[in-house]
Amino acid sequence: MRTAPNQPSHERTSSPAPSAGVARTTPLSALSRVPWGEIQDSTGNAAAIPLLLNSVAWGDPDTAGAALGELRRRICQYGFVVEQATAATVPFLWELAQLPQVTCRAEIIQLLRSIAGARQWESTAAVYPKLLNHRENPVVWERQARQAVRARSGALSTLMADDDTEIAHATTELARTLDE
Repeated sequence: MRTAPNQPSHERTSSPAPSAGVARTTPLSALSRVPWGEIQDSTGNAAAIPLLLNSVAWGDPDTAGAALGELRRRICQYGFVVEQATAATVPFLWELAQLPQVTCRAEIIQLLRSIAGARQWESTAAVYPKLLNHRENPVVWERQARQAVRARSGALSTLMADDDTEIAHATTELARTLDE
């Protein structure tokens, strides 16, 4: 049965089943579910974050490292100032940290550690409580970002056992930060 061009089809389409040994999900497949254009990073609109994450995932070591550096500046500036887009980015950082083809996994874990330890806005609000009255509350962003890191911490044991000692060490440091 054919349908008119503007009418939805009621026929079921099926996708071929993945062949044996092929991952069922593609890395970063959930990027499109985040409204990046509606949230902010340190430069303004966070719409560039998906491109940076993809560059980290698929780039050669130089490209991935440069993209991660730019991503760090956008979501955890100076290593301790998080932004509105930080919490939304954290699950993708966890995903990348676990992919063997990613060339800067230890640096990603170090970024997660920086985010987990970020308390800049909370410290400022303790001295200047009026900060909490702003429409955009960075203290909330900071707490959400830390919670996002904790939410995926189940991956710590696998990463600590990684054959790459740099990854294992960075993960141990992240675990210590999460225990604080």
